[in-house]
Amino acid sequence: MKFLGKPRSQRADFLPLCLLFLKLLHPGHSHLYSSRYAGDKVIRLIPNTEEEACALKKIYQQLKVDLWQPSSISQVSEGTVTDVHIPHNGSRALLAFLQETNIHYKILMEDLQKVLEKGSSLPTQRSRRSVSGYNYEVYHSLEEIQNWMHHLNKTHSGLIHMFSIGKSYEGRSLFVLKLGRRSRAYQRAVWIDCGIHAREWIGPAFCQWFVKEALLTYRSDPTMRKMLNHLYFYIMPVFNVDGYHFSWTNDRFWRKTRSRSSRFRCRGVDANRNWRVKWCDEGASMHPCDDTYCGPFPESEPEVKAVANFLRKHKKHIRAYLSFHAYAQMLLYPYSYKYATIPNFSCVESAAYKAVNALQSVYGIQYRYGPASSTLYVSSGSSMDWAYKNGIPYTFAFELRDTGHFGFLLPEMLIKPTCTETMLAVKNIAMHLLKKCP
Repeated sequence: MKFLGKPRSQRADFLPLCLLFLKLLHPGHSHLYSSRYAGDKVIRLIPNTEEEACALKKIYQQLKVDLWQPSSISQVSEGTVTDVHIPHNGSRALLAFLQETNIHYKILMEDLQKVLEKGSSLPTQRSRRSVSGYNYEVYHSLEEIQNWMHHLNKTHSGLIHMFSIGKSYEGRSLFVLKLGRRSRAYQRAVWIDCGIHAREWIGPAFCQWFVKEALLTYRSDPTMRKMLNHLYFYIMPVFNVDGYHFSWTNDRFWRKTRSRSSRFRCRGVDANRNWRVKWCDEGASMHPCDDTYCGPFPESEPEVKAVANFLRKHKKHIRAYLSFHAYAQMLLYPYSYKYATIPNFSCVESAAYKAVNALQSVYGIQYRYGPASSTLYVSSGSSMDWAYKNGIPYTFAFELRDTGHFGFLLPEMLIKPTCTETMLAVKNIAMHLLKKCP
């Protein structure tokens, strides 16, 4: 495939020699996540009728599957593409059920553990170096990302200012980078967050890529220079810090935060269903064990509360909100919680259209765009809708690569092409903000 990034071997020079020796001494990852996904499958199904959809919902609940697309069993309906991660002890029962009912399916991943061990998105040892030396074509742990942020704060103080907006449930700092030339005390700003859902690793990788590109091309790229001279960017590389850390150490497919409930054994809340906008309505669950659990009350999660407080405090000059997710290859804008047209539809639609065209111009990757409710599915309590309802006129959510072949396990070789094309889309939105938006 011509759009793939450089092969891994050509990037070995980013790693110190000692780490290369370590990789030679420890070539295998057979104990990755304690082999918990051995025999697990990822299966794609498309119910052709409502009867098939109802039957699938029942079997999914019985087998306690992990839905990759859509995010909730309630959203399974006629014609909806469903990607489901089924544990090995339930895969035989599901396949027998599908064959008995003549529901068509396709096995995307035969053995999830083997896919992980092949290195499609393995946590490996990383080097910590300068902006130009740091390897942006691999996934990084939370500790590495936060060390990188500290390093940039020290070495690029003219364009970068790092600060914390609070603490997570488990006590980790919620760091944000303020990026831009300190020319005026008051100027318009763009908020960017990545990693609301822990298992969507390509999000934090893009946030890092965006900062890297901004710093490296500020002097040579007139568009980037204009952006950083006239806009501030508040960038939160990892929103859900506890969940992201947990996805590296315990469960690669963890989605939620890590908060505890006094009444239930299940942990965590969907941080993109916890906002005070049609909270816990359609597309969210009231059950703490569900992946779309909305929480006990709006902004119950300290991570959500901290970001909401920051956005409320700065909403007079934050004019755009961008949130990065995976996977589906979509550019979404409000509303998520209802089928309705936003007041400034024409300008937002124009920005989305130009952004998607710019993205496609690099490798030919096609993104769908439109209101989240009709383009993806209805969901309540989302950050994008909340930001829009709270006075930020240009709010978007990206669903990055791919469309299901790799799903949440997007290989590291696809980080570069994914981030390269997405950069053009973001720059288009930023320039649209400068030219046309209030």
